[in-house]
Amino acid sequence: MVINMSELFTVDGTVKTYEVPLEMSEVIWKRKKYPIVSKQPVELRLTHEGDRKIAITAKVSLVLEMPCDRCLDSVKVPMDLDFERNVDANASAEERIAQLDEQSYIDGYHLDVDGMVLDEMMTDIPDKVLCREDCKGVCPKCGVNLNHQTCNCDRTELDPRMSIIREIFAKNNRTDS
Repeated sequence: MVINMSELFTVDGTVKTYEVPLEMSEVIWKRKKYPIVSKQPVELRLTHEGDRKIAITAKVSLVLEMPCDRCLDSVKVPMDLDFERNVDANASAEERIAQLDEQSYIDGYHLDVDGMVLDEMMTDIPDKVLCREDCKGVCPKCGVNLNHQTCNCDRTELDPRMSIIREIFAKNNRTDS
């Protein structure tokens, strides 16, 4: 949803509060799509601090569905975002870029609420998602989820540093026969 902020600039100290529905239904992160399975409206407070500068306070709760990094089962990842942003409507796009303050969610007097929330989510999405701390993952040979069943695959891992010694033994066993 886009909010027009122009009415805030009429008087210094003007405060507007909004409860805005989050319109996005999925998040694309690391080239993968993750559905938002639950979301609350975004609570916004916009304050004109004078000289066309706006302080934004936002709060939103949502739940993403992501795969477990070990077993690929679906995991519900709750995200409670509570953040503040400051916007200078006088700054041009070039000035914001030079100050490393790229605000892609601001276009003139318009605030893209979904874009701002998405911007904040990118910093809070966990790097590693596990269905549980002791997740066993999947068998590297047959692909069965080891949390739900066992398999009879030989999963002994050989130390790669010992490969030369294994080759010597294998060579000696072939010449003895």
